[in-house]
Amino acid sequence: MTGPDAPPVGWESYEAVVADFPRDPIPDESLGAAMLYSSGTTGRPKGVLRELPDAGPGDPLPVMDFVSAMFGFRPGMTYLNPAPLYHSAPQASVGASLRLGSTTVVMEHFDAEQWLALVERYRVTNCQMVPVMFSRLLRLPEEVRARYDTSSLECIVHAAAPCPEHVKRGMIDWLGPIITEYYGATEANGFTHCDSAQWLAHPGTVGRPILGELLILDDAGHQCPTGVDGTIWFRGATAFQYFQEPAKTAESRSSDGMTSTVGDVGHVDDEGYLYLTDRKTYMIISGGVNIYPQETENLLSAHPAVLDVAVIGVPNEDMGEEVKAVVQLANPGDAGPDLAQELISFCRDRQAHFKCPKTVDFVDELPRSPTGKLYKRVLRDAYWAGHKTSIV
Repeated sequence: MTGPDAPPVGWESYEAVVADFPRDPIPDESLGAAMLYSSGTTGRPKGVLRELPDAGPGDPLPVMDFVSAMFGFRPGMTYLNPAPLYHSAPQASVGASLRLGSTTVVMEHFDAEQWLALVERYRVTNCQMVPVMFSRLLRLPEEVRARYDTSSLECIVHAAAPCPEHVKRGMIDWLGPIITEYYGATEANGFTHCDSAQWLAHPGTVGRPILGELLILDDAGHQCPTGVDGTIWFRGATAFQYFQEPAKTAESRSSDGMTSTVGDVGHVDDEGYLYLTDRKTYMIISGGVNIYPQETENLLSAHPAVLDVAVIGVPNEDMGEEVKAVVQLANPGDAGPDLAQELISFCRDRQAHFKCPKTVDFVDELPRSPTGKLYKRVLRDAYWAGHKTSIV
């Protein structure tokens, strides 16, 4: 095909490709499903394989009611996708949006002011985001944020990474109680959910379970009391296997059918709301004391000079590990020993000293995936190079 209607170089015309195939449905047509992959923040991405639904292409998606309730999706909405489509949540959200016949706007990459411009231009009603996008939006000058009409927004969903309390509160104060959150994994082994009202009543929570039974277990497999941290497990949700990874599949579940995916650590309050503490693989062990970096990361992210931050354990001959903050600044020209000491003092004035960084390094940019997930493993590997063992 040539002319103005020709497809771009390297692409084929859809009409030409399907022209030689029959238009009548085949007798055994089935709906099918995508095999999604885990994000790879704690290791090599794994294919998540589950049984295909017993449904035809024209049947309602089995998960549509669940997604619609959790994400606030509805027919006639306008959905804005700011994240890469190879990631499970954006792929599933865009698929569900198209399945509903909704208008779907896909950004090539996230830019905070462009996001606002698209919301105004297309009268966007729904969006799914990650916390680092919230931070970028909130750091726009007030006059820039006020320039755009965001009144069409009905629901913004966020997940994939912990959201500092001051960031989430800032989004609710700005856009209203339209921010909803879920906690779950690509494996869909369990989900929690909370809307803005629930979060404001329980600041810092990621919600109560809406899929699967939530359990918080200690290292011996015993249920932890209310308020006590343990590993997060689910029971009774969807079944899955890791594609061609039987050992990883076995590692993810217990003998009585419970599943855990990444060793997340957290606790529940007396009303059953879940709070994340950190991932076991990111825990710092300094002088025999377990330190979860997320609390310090949330604290440092509230400092006006900090654009992004990661807290990691680095080698220390006496203590095994010591706490280090790796910081991306809003103004890189401010980097220096005086600001490093200011950030350390900022932490020591607000939390227990053993949790605070001993040192601060400044970087141009932290290694994050396009979906906003921090590749903390990449940071740690640089500091542990040359060591035979790595304390985790």
